[in-house]
Amino acid sequence: MYKTEITLHINGEERNVYIRNAETLLYVLREEFGLTGAKPGCLNGDCGSCTVDIDGDSMKSCLTLAVEASDKSVTTVEGLKNAAIQTEFIEKFAFQCGYCTPGFIMNCNSLIQKYPDADDTVIKDHLESNICRCTGYQEIEQAIKSALLKGSNGG
Repeated sequence: MYKTEITLHINGEERNVYIRNAETLLYVLREEFGLTGAKPGCLNGDCGSCTVDIDGDSMKSCLTLAVEASDKSVTTVEGLKNAAIQTEFIEKFAFQCGYCTPGFIMNCNSLIQKYPDADDTVIKDHLESNICRCTGYQEIEQAIKSALLKGSNGG
């Protein structure tokens, strides 16, 4: 089996790995690096449980080939250190079973970074890419709004 060596910049670290060209970023993160925060859910891009940040954009790692992330900055939930959205998810009880939470946190963190003045419409539109089957989205929206407010006040 032919493998290609690529360099991934994951959570601020440069890492080399040999992969098959068909391997997804989700598979490589979990199986090669033990970063299990990105979760396999639907594996077809619908649920968002596998969301990571690639060069500032939230992306579904189940749809991203690892070779596409070569030489790009990849941040997983493990790479977020005390991000405001993490604290707000806890304070607003924006989770239940927790399986989808890392994907939501990554998507919400991207939203906060890109749209610091996001209104309700932007928030609702942004959340359409992730699915939670346990709870409503009201607490998640509250967590985003609180993180946005704290961000605009200097944290």
